[in-house]
Amino acid sequence: MCGRYTITVTLEDLMARYFAENTGIPFLEPRYNVAPGQLVPAVLSDGRRNRLGLLRWGLVPPWADDPKVGYKMINARAETVEERPSYREAYRSKRCLLPADGFYEWKKTPGEKSRPFRIRLKTGGLFSMAGLYETWTAPDGSKLHTCAVLTTEPNGLMAGIHDRMPVILRPEDEPLWLDRRLGDPGKLRKLLVPYPADEMEAYEVSDRVGRAYNDDPGCIERVGEQMSLPLDPA
Repeated sequence: MCGRYTITVTLEDLMARYFAENTGIPFLEPRYNVAPGQLVPAVLSDGRRNRLGLLRWGLVPPWADDPKVGYKMINARAETVEERPSYREAYRSKRCLLPADGFYEWKKTPGEKSRPFRIRLKTGGLFSMAGLYETWTAPDGSKLHTCAVLTTEPNGLMAGIHDRMPVILRPEDEPLWLDRRLGDPGKLRKLLVPYPADEMEAYEVSDRVGRAYNDDPGCIERVGEQMSLPLDPA
């Protein structure tokens, strides 16, 4: 699963990276420990242009009786997203990009305490997690806009830490993912694969990231083991 991530760039950086012509985000502070239930920046498209907005992390289907179900729906499995009623319609026409520059996962070793790792691109730059979004309408007419991160099986690097990882899209594949005119979601399956392990690295961080109220540069500081694969593995 993906339950915590980082996005430490400026709003201007995001707008430039995604060619966003407008934004519903008045101000964006660096986020070192994004957690479920919080508002997160997302990139959506109307078919002509990209725009930036805020979505609450934890998808709430339109037919849900209680918006609290979103806390259990932060991730959607790529293998079953086409069939699951909670995600099926969003997968067909409500896809978004969730920008990040790292994510956290906990490595479990028998007999030891789980150790948190931050995983990022070796370049240290921004990447796009494949996301889904929905709008839930309350009885009083107010609307709640929410999202979920798609996950897939781990690559060679992540396999040493956890059995899932977020779907990370190549920049050239982002327009296809955002294209709401796409009539056959089956064409998206080729995108829902593990990102190349040799382009990523992971390093151990403080267990402070396990508490959402800790959101400062100390969360991303290396404290122990570093893991990576060579760029050109033999």
